[in-house]
Amino acid sequence: MPIKSVSIDQIKIGHNRRPINGDKVEELKESIQVNGLLNPITIDRKLNLIAGLHRLTACRLLGVEKIECNVVDYEDADQARLAEIDENFIRNELKPLERAEMLLERQKILDRFGLMAKAGDNQHTLKGREMISPPPKTNLEFAKEVGYSERSLQHDKQIAKDIHQEVKQKIKGTPIADIKTELLKIARAGNKERALAEQAEQALELAQVKRDEQEAQQQGKIAEQWRLRQQELQLQAFRIAMAKREAKLAAKKTQPLVEQHQVGKPTVVQGKKPWVNVGDEWMLNQQHLVYCGDTASKQFMHLLPGNAALAIATLSPSWNHDYLVDEARIVAVVRSEGNIYNFCSRTRMPFQYELVLGNLYVGIFSRQSISKPQIPIHVEGVEGIVAYLLNMYTNPNNFVIAPFIGHSEILIACERMGRTCFIGGENPELVSRGIIRWQEWTGKQAEKTGSS
Repeated sequence: MPIKSVSIDQIKIGHNRRPINGDKVEELKESIQVNGLLNPITIDRKLNLIAGLHRLTACRLLGVEKIECNVVDYEDADQARLAEIDENFIRNELKPLERAEMLLERQKILDRFGLMAKAGDNQHTLKGREMISPPPKTNLEFAKEVGYSERSLQHDKQIAKDIHQEVKQKIKGTPIADIKTELLKIARAGNKERALAEQAEQALELAQVKRDEQEAQQQGKIAEQWRLRQQELQLQAFRIAMAKREAKLAAKKTQPLVEQHQVGKPTVVQGKKPWVNVGDEWMLNQQHLVYCGDTASKQFMHLLPGNAALAIATLSPSWNHDYLVDEARIVAVVRSEGNIYNFCSRTRMPFQYELVLGNLYVGIFSRQSISKPQIPIHVEGVEGIVAYLLNMYTNPNNFVIAPFIGHSEILIACERMGRTCFIGGENPELVSRGIIRWQEWTGKQAEKTGSS
């Protein structure tokens, strides 16, 4: 391939490029500063980038005006894209979700070139196509070409084809994008709904061919409804996967703290330990609010934002927190045994459904209709259950209410997962421990803001 020096500003970057890895760009910047660009990027004759986005980005950040390029000659966009995909495979820097999407795209390009054998092809159906160079590839040959077993290839295609596009966007950039087993579970969630959507989409295409506008409109609505249901079920599966991971992280991070208290070692707290009194209000890093006192009182209610995404509460004989359903979109009430129905007969909060998480029962209440997760839920421990609830019913930066501080599991989970927590408790010792625990986690100092 001829090599030429090209102005960086002239190089065109396609819209379907992989996301840039910031750490890799920084490594390349250091290397290029010391050694120069050892490996030219690849472009076509129209200056479209084929391979080397990270190298190009590093050079641009270093203020380089011209960059060395390998120039290839492709007849069409498919050839250029195929070369780009193969370059990414060679460098082996793809996450499982990215790799699955690129494998499917690669196969579609080969199919458009007539280089993929059709389903059901055999020595008889392929007769007369022997002169195609190269001959059509079977799935097994395609798998071997990219270093896969046929089964592994089928799994990747399932991930790429069957996960709803909106759910893929949620997954990208999260740890789940790296875990193929979890991606497969998400792809398989909503299988029935996906099949019904595809059936309606085929009927839609047939109606459009027949120019039956009424039938086409009806099938379009049916397809949309099933796709939305598929998306909902797969989003639930994704959130469950995130909750499981958060639960494992919480268990790992909690263990050293538990061990410290068991052996009687002093906890390390930055600054002076807080001494909490009833009526005190504390701010944690201008984000979380902690109140010591009756969380059914007007004083606590006045501190709440009024538009919380979730409230998590534990059930007690003296329950008087029905007001939570007016402060949060969803209220999750947790108890250790039995079911929630006796409680439902006494509360004015609209009951939606019950979940069984480990050995705990969780009643979900809301003034809105909330669909129940349809796939099994396997999380253990209080930290895992809290992580599950936060992942299912909130997004980063949402407000969460916790009227019973307990051992501050909800506060710590909100800190770790980027939610804002409004938490309280009547026991000054528990509230003090919760604030101390937050300080140990963050290395920051809590600030007392008010007192009755």
